[in-house]
Formats: sequence, structure tokens, C-alpha cells
Amino acid sequence: MSLASIVQGLAGGALIGLACALALLAHGRIAGISGILGHALDGGSARRFRLGFLAGLIGAGALVALVAPSALGERVRGLPAIALAGLLVGFGTTLGGGCTSGHGVCGVSHGSRRSIVAVLTFMTSAAITVAVVGARS
Repeated sequence: MSLASIVQGLAGGALIGLACALALLAHGRIAGISGILGHALDGGSARRFRLGFLAGLIGAGALVALVAPSALGERVRGLPAIALAGLLVGFGTTLGGGCTSGHGVCGVSHGSRRSIVAVLTFMTSAAITVAVVGARS
């Protein structure tokens, strides 16, 4: 692991934390992607925030893909595997009442016991998945 990759990881984490803090301070909203996406088309005052947040998320990813595609990493799986993974993550976030961004960044920083348990579950599942997939690759 190089110093550059460590700095990039720290910078990325800091930007995620900053974005979550801004969403909470400026809009009074938790930046949990599953909740934002799941309720994007609901009415009410938060609809504009949700749609803007999603547009920024997609737009930033598209911009990075155009300007510096290597920053997104190598493609290791095909579209069917990615689609299946997305469906499983969506099911898991519904079952867990939130996603890694909502629980991990926002919930843990608020000291939520439920979020701490959720993050421990996410991280354990991720480690097992990496161990299983890594052993077969």
C-alpha cells in the first residue's frame, strides 16, 4: 500500500464526512443513500433535497469517469454480477433500516447503538465476502 493510496483514502473519507455534515447542518437531513433513493419521489419538502443529492452523486461519478476513469478502479465483475449485488444491497439496507452511509457515517458519529451494531454486521459480512470471493479468484 502506497502513501498516495492512503492519502487518497483519507481525503475521500474526509469528503464523505464533510458532505454528511453539510447535509445535516444545511438541510437537517441524514445523508443515507438508501433512504434518499427509496424516498426520492415522495412528496414533501425533502423531495428537492433528495433529487439534488442523487443528481450530485450521479453527476460527480460521471464527471470522474470522464476526467480520470482510472480513479474508479478496475472493473472486476460483469454487469449481471453488479446488478445482483445492487439488488442484494438494496434488500439488505431495507432489512437493516439503513445503509452504510446512514449508519456508518451518520449513526455511529451520533453514538447510535443500533448503527454501531449495523456497522459491525456490515463489516463482518464484507470481510467474509472478501475472504470467500478472494479465495475463488
